[in-house]
Amino acid sequence: METPQLSSLYQQLILEHYRNPRNKGELEEKTVEIHMANPVCGDEIRLQLRIEGDRIEDVKFLGSGCSISQASVSMMTIRLKGSSLDQADELAKRFTDMMHGDESAVREKSLGDLRALQGVSKFPVRIKCALLGFDALQEALKKEAGVAEEGPN
Repeated sequence: METPQLSSLYQQLILEHYRNPRNKGELEEKTVEIHMANPVCGDEIRLQLRIEGDRIEDVKFLGSGCSISQASVSMMTIRLKGSSLDQADELAKRFTDMMHGDESAVREKSLGDLRALQGVSKFPVRIKCALLGFDALQEALKKEAGVAEEGPN
């Protein structure tokens, strides 16, 4: 059970990322771009990654929507910069687990500030908002894996 002070702190962190999103903008020299939208509520994300080898060298996003979707993707981009593709995949899986009520995921230090979104899991209609950026990330990783399997032309 969250204490009222912790809940308030989490709300402030979410609003801070919504009002001042990190890594929002157009990415020069992107290697993969994925567009995702939630037609039910109108949230939209365009995730752009620059991948070199097996590392995410840079990441940016463009989008609009509710505070949860935009804060979630902002926090996600911070965790992704410099991470390996495997680490990015694991981040997406653990965050998804947390959104689906996995208590062990809430304690996962690798999620960092993303743990502030744990309360969203209590509101099923908002889970898709929090997962939108992560869904885009998983599609980007699949797309990149497909390119790697095909090899250079």
